[in-house]
Amino acid sequence: MAKILCECGHENPQGTVLCENCGRPLTEEAKTKEIADMRYEGTARRSQTYNRTIIDKVWNFFSSVKVGVTLIVIILVAAALGTFLPQVLYVPATVETEIAKYYEETYGIFGQIYYGLGLHEMYRSWWFQALIGMLAISLVVASLDRGIPLFKSLKNQRVVRHESFMKRQRLFGRGQSNQSEKAIDLAEEKLKTLRYKVKRDGNALLAEKGRFSRWGPYVNHTGLIIFLFGVMLRILPGFYVDETLWIREGETRAIPGAPGYYLHSEEFTLETYSTEDKEVYGEALERVGTVPKNFQTDVTLFKKPEGAIPGEDNLEKVKEDSIIVNDPLKFDGYAVYQMDYSLNELKAMTFQLTNKESGESLGEFTIDLINPEKVYDLGNGAQVRILNYAPDFSGFKNGVPQTKTPLPNNPAFLVEMKTPDTPEGESSFVAIRETLEPLGENQYKLSFQDVETRDASGLVIRKDKTLWILGIGGLIFLLGVAQGSYWNHRRFWIQKAADGTILVAGHTNKNWFALRKELDAVTEYAKLPAYTDQQDPEFDEKDKDGED
Repeated sequence: MAKILCECGHENPQGTVLCENCGRPLTEEAKTKEIADMRYEGTARRSQTYNRTIIDKVWNFFSSVKVGVTLIVIILVAAALGTFLPQVLYVPATVETEIAKYYEETYGIFGQIYYGLGLHEMYRSWWFQALIGMLAISLVVASLDRGIPLFKSLKNQRVVRHESFMKRQRLFGRGQSNQSEKAIDLAEEKLKTLRYKVKRDGNALLAEKGRFSRWGPYVNHTGLIIFLFGVMLRILPGFYVDETLWIREGETRAIPGAPGYYLHSEEFTLETYSTEDKEVYGEALERVGTVPKNFQTDVTLFKKPEGAIPGEDNLEKVKEDSIIVNDPLKFDGYAVYQMDYSLNELKAMTFQLTNKESGESLGEFTIDLINPEKVYDLGNGAQVRILNYAPDFSGFKNGVPQTKTPLPNNPAFLVEMKTPDTPEGESSFVAIRETLEPLGENQYKLSFQDVETRDASGLVIRKDKTLWILGIGGLIFLLGVAQGSYWNHRRFWIQKAADGTILVAGHTNKNWFALRKELDAVTEYAKLPAYTDQQDPEFDEKDKDGED
């Protein structure tokens, strides 16, 4: 694109506001301003220069501060919506049913809509991750769009500036000096004692300190980008795991989120506070009756060998351990925590097939409520066939028993009983508190004999390889906050004009009061001409009032 030729002969890129060489205003708008726009030192930004190709338009879109703020607002609103109902990770661990059905049955139509919009697993959803990605892109583009021109401009600062540049600084003074011959030298001497880095070019000097503070926002952006990168990594397999596992005593189950690992529950132990601890926990014991003192699961960890054929039972023992609250089982970067428990869960029920009239028994059989068999042969021509099994019976629908969950909380069976006296078979519906004979009066019945229970442990499996990335990102962000908050970029330009007068100008990105104090000290020491704050001409009177 066409260059902008300044009166000093320097060619500036299209979009430059102040000449890179002398500081003259190059646009009509800049010429009308009393105080120069020193953002990015008046250099050209790509987003304000190019707008032709699709790449330019995409760049300009993401470089906009409004777009970045809008994305942040949308993410915050979405995150707020995600707190209205529990995320799927925080659904009660005892729920072993379809998540969609859980939200609908628990929260009604609102829960159904919540699930339909994907808000139940929002932080892992593609659209939320897309918003995070767009925000990261916006931060990268905005930083490059502003940071590169700023870096080049500050690196190539000229000492001698045009008079129009000096006049358009907020702090500006012009006049004769009592020590005009050595005023610049004295000013340089004083500025160095104030820890300024001074550059000289004949009868002109540029004093500067705190330039690194200008990079505070970009350090913030870098920290945020690293943090968002860590957040996005959590959707990749192996980087982040937060799963729930319910395991019963004597059961071996694959560990979700940890491929190839299996856990066998040996025993669950629950200890409670007794009346001996009444002095400390008396009020709690009276209020709730039982207060857990400790609950733990004794487990054995297994691993499937590499190259094992699927279906083969050839697990290798890794170790035995006890999972206690706040003392997890750790292996290969994973941690298994004890979070919940369920006592006396039904495991098996024993029935006896008897003649209703004589009370004669044809034998007993035990039904495994987790994995029941279809037929139980009692010998002597007697057998019981399971026609339908409802682990958590909730009623009939079209004559078929229904179950709320797959847990054996309220087991019910529709059975067919065959005996030598009834070879055609008799049907019966058997539940814990109910027995029905749908096809009429039966000769035989199932009599409940015994029940076997077991405890279940609610475990949480966690693994997070992104924590160190999130920590580094957060630390860099805080460093950027400190860098931009507690330091500021201060500059003074002092030079002799062609008519022999001394020109003084000062600029800072913030904390003008401190800049004025330092300029006062230099002015007094070097006998420089008085200056004014062109944005606040009456600041001298205010300072005097403050001192009084």
